[in-house]
Amino acid sequence: MNYDLLISFVIATSVLAMSPGPDNIYVLMQSMVHGKKYGLATVAGLISGCLVHTTLVAFGVSAIIKENDSLFFIIKLFGALYLLYLAFKVFRSKSELKINSDHIPKKNVGQLFKQGFIMNVLNPKVSIFFLAFFPGFLFSESLNTVIQFYVLGFLFMIVSAIIFSTIAILAGSISEYIKHHNRVGLYLKWLQIIVFVGIAIFIFTSEK
Repeated sequence: MNYDLLISFVIATSVLAMSPGPDNIYVLMQSMVHGKKYGLATVAGLISGCLVHTTLVAFGVSAIIKENDSLFFIIKLFGALYLLYLAFKVFRSKSELKINSDHIPKKNVGQLFKQGFIMNVLNPKVSIFFLAFFPGFLFSESLNTVIQFYVLGFLFMIVSAIIFSTIAILAGSISEYIKHHNRVGLYLKWLQIIVFVGIAIFIFTSEK
């Protein structure tokens, strides 16, 4: 079992979870406007949805890995190219972080959990990202591939839950920091680009 690979996966997941995106910005807004409890409910819904995507990728990709080396190479190539595409999208995006809490409708905890779950499950980009991200971090030659995907999925969920929950709890301080430090968006932007490109290279050069 390659523990270094798992540590690398956790580090990469941590950086990506901290980088500005629709999910963590949504959590930040809910916590700022309605309170920490509502932000944490949103986090719970978003993270729960990841289990669905993990299942889809685990069983689909595992079958391909067992049957065909060429198809697995194509998946690796797709994964690397997709991550490079994400890096390019980040490069083209604006670096400013805009915190706008206006016009956020009031919802109860259950509604926010449900909305977070549905937002995640119905977003095909999550499955595509998992498909691109996970195969390069398979960490054992003896352990069943499906189990490895679930281990990666749960690690992804745990790390993301910790970071998203921290954002929810510290929403006020984070928003104030962003308002007073205009360059933080630029730093996070380039950190995200470096991580995407690094993972793309790693996945393409990794062995089955």
